[in-house]
Amino acid sequence: MTLPRTLALLISDLHLQPSHPHNAEAFHRFLAERAMGSQALYLLGDLFEYWAGDDDLGAPFHQSIIKGLRAVSDAGVAVYWIAGNRDFLVGQAFAEASGLTLLPEPHVTEIGGQRITLVHGDAECTADTRYMEFRAQVRHPAWQQQFLAMPLAQRKAIIAGLREGSREAQGAKSYEIMDVTPAAVSELFERTGSDIVIHGHTHRPALHQHGDRRRFVLPDWEVDAEPPRGGWISIDSEGAITRHGLDGRPLD
Repeated sequence: MTLPRTLALLISDLHLQPSHPHNAEAFHRFLAERAMGSQALYLLGDLFEYWAGDDDLGAPFHQSIIKGLRAVSDAGVAVYWIAGNRDFLVGQAFAEASGLTLLPEPHVTEIGGQRITLVHGDAECTADTRYMEFRAQVRHPAWQQQFLAMPLAQRKAIIAGLREGSREAQGAKSYEIMDVTPAAVSELFERTGSDIVIHGHTHRPALHQHGDRRRFVLPDWEVDAEPPRGGWISIDSEGAITRHGLDGRPLD
């Protein structure tokens, strides 16, 4: 009897940063113990807490993450990246150093015989109109060109201010406003012709049924939380989609 092969692993929202070393340690264990056994690894956004630009590649912490990803890629695993709301400034220099491929959003692919749409998830939070306006601004090429022309230290200071403002704004918003909206999800299913959508961003891991269609939400990672948070999704050669906890055990 031939056991199903792991075709893809999907993760998001690790929010890696030097001040949370245990998250980074857990990520490196995941790469060495899990990702190496898969044919593909999909990073669906917010791998980093923030990314100020590819001219910050040389930072020791960033180099450690790049080295880990490169080892997976060099082992023959296809590594793919979809930008999140924290690290949308990741560019081709990072991709080349890490050995990964940048994907547009949404990305439609076939894995295990199933047509699947992959997104970060923030573009579907359409009830949060202020965020959607901000997202449109910072994703515009002209804004990014102007921002990346600033000195790195200045960019980091601006990002720190934006993060603080974001934390304050989130405290005044309901979970419903910050979640994906049914209309946006329905439109995504229709536009892509997929029966399965996988995303992160909301930090509300779950499996949702939309009629005959399914929507999988990835967890965020916070190893130092009580209880610890984290996990991933796997897809095998028979098309089975499984949600895993931080310890690797299946949740479904």
